[in-house]
Amino acid sequence: MIPKSAIRLLIVPLALSAASLAAAEAPATALRCGHLLDPASGRTTENAVVLVREGRIESVAVGTPLPAGAKVADLSRYYCLPGLIDSHTHVLLQPEDERGVPPVITKSQAFRVVQGVAAARRDLEAGFTTLRDLDSEGAGFADVAVRDGIEKGIVPGPRLLVSGNPLTITGGAMNNNGLNPDLPVPDPSALTDSREAMVAEVRREVKSGVDWIKVYATGPMRYVDPVTLEPMSQFSEEDLRAVVEEAKRWHRDVAAHAYGGAGAKNAIRAGVRSLEHGMMLDDEGLKLLVERGTWWCPTLAVYVPATKEDDTPLRRRIVARHKEVFQKAMQMGVKIVFGTDAGAFEHGTQAREFVRMVDYGMSPLEAIRSATVRGAELLRLDKEIGTLDPGKAADVIAVEGDPLHDIGALSHVVFVMKGGQVYKSPAR
Repeated sequence: MIPKSAIRLLIVPLALSAASLAAAEAPATALRCGHLLDPASGRTTENAVVLVREGRIESVAVGTPLPAGAKVADLSRYYCLPGLIDSHTHVLLQPEDERGVPPVITKSQAFRVVQGVAAARRDLEAGFTTLRDLDSEGAGFADVAVRDGIEKGIVPGPRLLVSGNPLTITGGAMNNNGLNPDLPVPDPSALTDSREAMVAEVRREVKSGVDWIKVYATGPMRYVDPVTLEPMSQFSEEDLRAVVEEAKRWHRDVAAHAYGGAGAKNAIRAGVRSLEHGMMLDDEGLKLLVERGTWWCPTLAVYVPATKEDDTPLRRRIVARHKEVFQKAMQMGVKIVFGTDAGAFEHGTQAREFVRMVDYGMSPLEAIRSATVRGAELLRLDKEIGTLDPGKAADVIAVEGDPLHDIGALSHVVFVMKGGQVYKSPAR
């Protein structure tokens, strides 16, 4: 009689062999890329074939024989590269929400979810296969619902990492301003006026399903000193460290909105993983970013005046300072990651950020890296996305033109695959 242990030893290899055979027999898709850009190395390979099976990249090679029955996508006229990552978005925000009456008054949460689903699709079709969404902008945990709907295949959209409600203080950033105080209107953020309240809010955010914690380390633009450009600090270093440590306990990272000044330095010293915006960072703040290895997500283009109303002397000073800080950051070796603040402007138009980064002196390759390999590292997804290596998720886009010679080519996305599923393809 054969011992049960021996039978188990026989069954396991047989089961593994069956699984391997099933995977090999699964339908394959071959992407014939006229030019394939690898952002990690900077090399472009001509006439490469990316073989995709069961949502993952199986191989990348030149002259590979195609498996029998493989579905072929002819991208021979285009430049292919990994799906793009926007590390600062707001899928539940629309440009009209930035002006006039806050959306917590004018729009139901259900309506904002409908708008968010449409926004997510536009972002995906623009080549952004992964988004970090930093703040539901007063829509509670509706971002969690949009994320889950995408993951379940109910609606199309990028891979989403969401943050729910940001932590702020009474009277600070993301408070309703100028409304009748007698009306019970909810503020579009979590008011945390003590360290205990901040820790409790981190726990509530995690309980509600967020992937990231966001905190407003500095106040809104109305509290920026118009003479010195010093932003208002909202939390002490000790407060922010309590947030970071509590988030870490739940295996979450913290992103800090911070224009600069003491608030930004408090956040960096406290251990946040990324600093958002930072247009008023000084040399000490930039040095801290380098020393602590903190990621910086500058969101350059969103601050450029879009209307005559926005084009004020103060805004022009802020934009000029942002450019100066960005250029210093590159020289000092700050880890810069691509992010746009999409939602404050039209979703699906994020490629304008690449143009701004290159105009400010970043090479096209470094700009692309900031939205691929570096974005993946920030999100701790570098084993899953960011490059087209075998075994990774099959997130592939194709664009008209060579983005290394004309970064504007990233505005002309003709093909989008996320997780092996095609969401956009060239017209025949």
